[in-house]
Amino acid sequence: ASGPAVTGGEAEADCVALVGAVRGQVKIPLAVKLHPHFSAFGAMARYLANAGADGLVLFNRLYQPDIDLVRLGWKNDLALSSAGEIRLGLLWLAELSGRLGPVSLAAGTGVESADEVIKYLLAGADVVMTTSAPLRHGPACVKTMLDYLSTWLKMRGFSCASDIRGLLRRPDTGAEARERDDYIQALMTYRAAVRS
Repeated sequence: ASGPAVTGGEAEADCVALVGAVRGQVKIPLAVKLHPHFSAFGAMARYLANAGADGLVLFNRLYQPDIDLVRLGWKNDLALSSAGEIRLGLLWLAELSGRLGPVSLAAGTGVESADEVIKYLLAGADVVMTTSAPLRHGPACVKTMLDYLSTWLKMRGFSCASDIRGLLRRPDTGAEARERDDYIQALMTYRAAVRS
């Protein structure tokens, strides 16, 4: 919802109602691709699961135009995602993994290499997908990612991707305190690196 008259609660209720209506009409698995801009994303994920979503895809990148300063107009170009964009998805996958019942979680932003695939799996993704990498490097990059993933798993004694799925999911309790502690640790690490 982009209109200023629509409240967050109304937008969220509309989204949940839409998922419920679709669930009532289809028998096939229903996955919902979400953007991260809900005020209480964890609760929204649970509402969608309760409304009948079989899977959630984190995250959809909203179209964001730019301004062309030469032409003085809107610039409608496609900006592909990059590896630096995975952190929000990692956070929410690690928070939601194992907490929404049978709902499958998919990661879909910032996958540039096998490193991002591995990180998303460790956080709790059931599946990882990419569009930007094949557009940028060609479809052969997918085989390169899979080969690297297989090698990485073998080198660490894992037999398959499901062995690492959710290995680094977040504990069930104390999310707010943990996030505050993580922030303090990040600041201390940065400060120590600056002094070195």
